[in-house]
Amino acid sequence: MKAIVQRGYGSPNGFALRELAKPAVKGAKDVLIRIHAAALHAGDAFMMRGVPYFTRFVAGFPKPKNYIPGYDAAGVVEAVGPGATRFKPGDEVFGSFAHACAQFVCVSEDALEHRPSNLSLEQAAAVPTSAVAALRGIRDVGKVTPGQTVLINGASGGVGTFAIQIAKANGAEVTAVCSGKNAELVCAIGADHVIDYAKENFTLGDKRYDLILDNIANHPLSACRRVLTPQGRHIPNSGNKGMPYVLKALIASLFVRQQGATFMATPNRRDLADLKTLIEAGKVAPVIDRVYSLNEFSEAMAYLDRGHVPGKIVIGGIAD
Repeated sequence: MKAIVQRGYGSPNGFALRELAKPAVKGAKDVLIRIHAAALHAGDAFMMRGVPYFTRFVAGFPKPKNYIPGYDAAGVVEAVGPGATRFKPGDEVFGSFAHACAQFVCVSEDALEHRPSNLSLEQAAAVPTSAVAALRGIRDVGKVTPGQTVLINGASGGVGTFAIQIAKANGAEVTAVCSGKNAELVCAIGADHVIDYAKENFTLGDKRYDLILDNIANHPLSACRRVLTPQGRHIPNSGNKGMPYVLKALIASLFVRQQGATFMATPNRRDLADLKTLIEAGKVAPVIDRVYSLNEFSEAMAYLDRGHVPGKIVIGGIAD
């Protein structure tokens, strides 16, 4: 089978298309999938750079050891183990699992859900990790209810575009913080208000929010809390400032009620099923910025690494 293999750390040029052995079904509940499309997100950029350094113990230390990148994908079931009961050969599925940028992947059936009926396989591949992060931040950690005010910092990115739609589905009034060039995009998917970060600092405004879902972490924690309602919460989803910001938020969350900590967003079967329901109801849809082929993988990673991607990047046509 064809697969992308990481050969070194630090550069988008450290990837190569290789011919590898096709995996076999080993576990009783395993499912072998012919991958049609995979999606990239920030975690792939971390693995490419090898920073933070603990990522190198996943891909290989001191150099990657035939590491296949990618965490989100969609495809067609090729074979199932004797204990797998949820899927059969020919079913179209999506989910989050390691080594997605390959023509075949073998995973547990619990990592998968049936493809939403109103999405293509390319669209379904763009859903899992980013949409689950948005779902957890808005629904589970933020506990957003109808009529509340929500600000999403980094609203035009992969997580942000899903967060806007999920917050609206929960009945919230949504303010999106993004660049001016993406204002039309975020309004099209439901944002009620837009703040162009190049022109306005939302932490200095007069409006107060019940929840700030912070995908950028480019303002001091105390500044973000200043624009919360008395019962509001600031929740950092990730951060351009890295682990120090995340750790500072974690420590502050132990003493400051309005401060939330970074949360885990590993997709699971229940969350994927909930997203499928929202998608099929027409309340949530992935925003795809660009589609690349396997042969263009290094170009896709270079584009991801530049940042400010509106929506998702998808690697398509993998099964061809």
